[in-house]
Amino acid sequence: MTMAVVLIVLVDLSVLFHLLSPWTATPLASNWQQMDNTLTITLVITGFVFIVLNLFLVYMLMRFGHRKGRRAAYQPENKKLELWLIGITTIGIIALLAPGLLVYADFVNVPKNALQVEVLGQQWQWRFRFAGASGKFGRTNVHLVSGANPFGIDPADHAGSGNILINSNELHLPLNYPIQMVLRSQDVLHDFYVPPFRARMNMVPGTVTSFWFTPTKVGRYEVLCAQLCGVGHANMRAYVVVEDVASFKSWLQGQPTFAVSMLPQARTQAGNSSGGVSLVAEGKALAASKACISCHTVDGNPLVGPTWKGLFGKMEIMENGSTALVDEAYLRNFIRNPQEHVVKGFTPIMPKIDMSDAELTALVAYIKSFGIAAQGSPQKQAEATSDSSQ
Repeated sequence: MTMAVVLIVLVDLSVLFHLLSPWTATPLASNWQQMDNTLTITLVITGFVFIVLNLFLVYMLMRFGHRKGRRAAYQPENKKLELWLIGITTIGIIALLAPGLLVYADFVNVPKNALQVEVLGQQWQWRFRFAGASGKFGRTNVHLVSGANPFGIDPADHAGSGNILINSNELHLPLNYPIQMVLRSQDVLHDFYVPPFRARMNMVPGTVTSFWFTPTKVGRYEVLCAQLCGVGHANMRAYVVVEDVASFKSWLQGQPTFAVSMLPQARTQAGNSSGGVSLVAEGKALAASKACISCHTVDGNPLVGPTWKGLFGKMEIMENGSTALVDEAYLRNFIRNPQEHVVKGFTPIMPKIDMSDAELTALVAYIKSFGIAAQGSPQKQAEATSDSSQ
């Protein structure tokens, strides 16, 4: 009797928790109402089964509970009962899976007029590419991937020269226009996920996946990686800005094409003419877009990696006991080849992030802007650091 009461209370509390729960889904901002409907169907079916099974247990406990002088009958086989159980289970599984399969079929059946956007995932950053005036993505090759050419676009392919590259973590999209997201990963398994769109898809290294959706509400929505892709996974974020078509076209026209991005001299001259302040600002933007801030702080508190506050000019102690002065050459070499040296007290997990020379110059300038915290000569800094670590 006690167990029957416990089960009834459990069912009542579960139903009340669902009805009064403050946890609700974020407002839908795309055409995928079907996703929400499928989840609702799943919740209703599983909730109904949960209530029925628990009430059935209550009935069995009260109807067939132990009574003195009563013995249970052993039935090793009951074909009639087995047929009922198989039939009900089959109907339940079909009801759970069929709606999802129908929605998924629409999810990957891209409309012909969809605007294509390529998403490139890499620990722990996002990049984006539009086809541009040619209307086609240029041919790519992994052997062509470099800091200046992160997408690996073939310069010999004329279609790729006009491709528009977004080397930041903010993507703009037009309102009420079907979008096909073409997904690639440079390293590990990622997942491009914007919760208000209800749309997501795994990004598998070595293959291309895609899905589509139509943004239906103007706004700025956060992009998440829905796969555990490493220590800095939680900070692999970006933003999708949904705006009217005119604003989107204006933004897109201000982005560089692949042909322009492959002109290092022009970029360098532009960077030099903008002065040191702009170089630091560019470095700050790079630190955000390339997810450097996932592991490095600028407030003096170490995170996964050393803090950048007071880092430049510091005598760093390596895991093997050697020391190294943190100057421009050190920073450039460390960013280019993070696994060659291990700083004492930190795990060597920093991924190798390809950067162009101009990007590297800007990032080093940003790190230098946080100055030198410790006073005295580099030798004294090393001695002080060594003493404090003992």
